[in-house]
Amino acid sequence: MVERDHWWPVALADDVGAAPVPVTLLDEPLVLWRDGAGAVQAFADRCPHRGARLSLGAVVEGQLRCPYHGWRFDGDGRCRAIPALPGFAPPDGHAACRHAVAQAHGLLWVCLGTPVAPAPPSLPPLPPRRVVHGPFDVATSAPRAIENFLDTAHFAYVHEGWLGAPTHAEVPPYEVTLTADGRPVVPDYPAWQPRATARAQGGAWVRYRYEVLSPYAALLQKQPEGDAPADAYVMWACPTTPETCRVWFVQHTTDTTTPDAALREFQSAIFAQDRPILESQTPKRLPLFGGEAMCAADRLSAAYRRYLRAAGITFGVC
Repeated sequence: MVERDHWWPVALADDVGAAPVPVTLLDEPLVLWRDGAGAVQAFADRCPHRGARLSLGAVVEGQLRCPYHGWRFDGDGRCRAIPALPGFAPPDGHAACRHAVAQAHGLLWVCLGTPVAPAPPSLPPLPPRRVVHGPFDVATSAPRAIENFLDTAHFAYVHEGWLGAPTHAEVPPYEVTLTADGRPVVPDYPAWQPRATARAQGGAWVRYRYEVLSPYAALLQKQPEGDAPADAYVMWACPTTPETCRVWFVQHTTDTTTPDAALREFQSAIFAQDRPILESQTPKRLPLFGGEAMCAADRLSAAYRRYLRAAGITFGVC
């Protein structure tokens, strides 16, 4: 499964402190914890001794201690102590299963296999202020969530009075280009929005730029008319199971005055409109080989599905 060789976000960097933190990635339970040097480690959430959840244990003297028999593991996964056998030197076969972990964009990322890239997806230069929204746990697949983020035709109805209006429901013709590695991009898309941002006082035309960053991640850059603040939103999706995901919206903005709480309230209200629609869609896995009607307004969705097919994605799709 090619997804095992990609980097996926699993938690905020600040979520992992003194105690182990359980997460799920690609249907596999993991535990995140900080070793004696303060580095975050990602292990399979299963003790190699009797299969107990290591996330129920504790970090003791920089080592992860199993809650069942007290076996202790260092940051490399090696078993360093078995309390029932004080003089025993555990062999390599007693090690915990360790996965690659990285930190980027305020998030912790894990790769379950052999990374196809040395680091998580990079971002272009964006506005300096960063506000993280989420996580949001959603009862649909990660590619369904990303496709919704890329969809413009729903603004007039799902986000009526906020990001769209039925009087401006038409999707104008727009161009979809591809990056050198095949990721879809919409260089320019005009959208009428009654309330484009948390501080907006009235309707305005906004220029959008979309870019798919990886199979389950996308970037939206918004440039309103005049001197209104520019915003960029990155949607990072963690594929927890084939039909559920955890998502974060990371906002980059030139707005220096609106409090973080107000920005988060606005984004939470927008996603509260999306969630019931997303979770109502069937099948929950994104169809890549037909089964759903398409029209010219869906050209970015169609390009995204072609990209997933070309990338060999099988998790969360059908």
